[in-house]
This record gives sequence, C-alpha cells and structure tokens, in this order.
Amino acid sequence: MRRPILPVLAACLGLLPPILGARAAPCPPRATFDVTALQSEMMVLATTCHDATGYNAFMRRYQPYLLQTERTLQTYFDHAYGRGGQSAHDRFVTSLANAQSNAGLVQGTDFCPRNQALFSEALSLRQTSQLPLYAAGKALIPPGMPTCVASVAPRKRIVRRRR
Repeated sequence: MRRPILPVLAACLGLLPPILGARAAPCPPRATFDVTALQSEMMVLATTCHDATGYNAFMRRYQPYLLQTERTLQTYFDHAYGRGGQSAHDRFVTSLANAQSNAGLVQGTDFCPRNQALFSEALSLRQTSQLPLYAAGKALIPPGMPTCVASVAPRKRIVRRRR
C-alpha cells in the first residue's frame, strides 16, 4: 500500500501539528500553555521593540513560576513524544513565537505601542497566582495552534512474521 508523501513531507518540514507519532499523554492545565504564550509574546515584544527592560523584570519577578511552568510543559512533551519530547517542545515554542511575531508584523508600526502595556500590567499583579488568569485573558495562543495531544491514541506496533 502506498502512503501519501505530502503528509510525511509536511511533517518533516514542521508544517503539521506535532500530533504525528504522539502517544496519549495527560494534558497539562491550559494555564501552562497560556503562561508560556505570555512569556513568548513578551520575548517577541522585547526583541521586536528593542527594549528588554520589561521582559527582564517580568522574568526576574516570575522566575520560580515560569520555571515550574516550563518543567510541566517539558514533562508533558517527554511523556507524549518519548525521546522526541525535547524536539517537540522546541517546535511548539518556536511555532508559538513565529506565529506571534507574524501577528506583530500584521500590526506593523502599531505593534510596539499597542502591546508594551503587557509588561506593566503583568508586573502590577499583586500575587504570582494571578499570572495564569491574566495570561488566559490575553488569549495569546494563535487560533488553530494545537496545545495538547492527549486525545491521540498510541500507535500499535506491527510485528511481521517471517515466512
């Protein structure tokens, strides 16, 4: 039986969601992805707007929480993709940043003035526990971007008998 080459080629180029070859894995809370998206958006802002001050302050203030979020995400990708977990995680974070950067390009010269308030808003939160709710309210995960492969069943291993 011939297999279509287009999906395989697209997967190799990173154009398909990372669910190919994934195993069932418990999906982390949506807050994990929301906070990751917020951190990514801030990194894109700092890079695009040539101002790392707000990003550095954000990273210092929320470092323990961000590290825990990163560990949760890495554990998920390791479980879902096995030895390919780090690569899948890297692809997810890169795809997220690229999508956010592209959205910034669409906004053009309005991108920096329009989004710089993220830094001051996030830094004005009274408690770290408010960060996930704040991140969720910003809706920074691009539409259609897969965040979890929990519903994907593990692949069955096909054993061929010798004749």
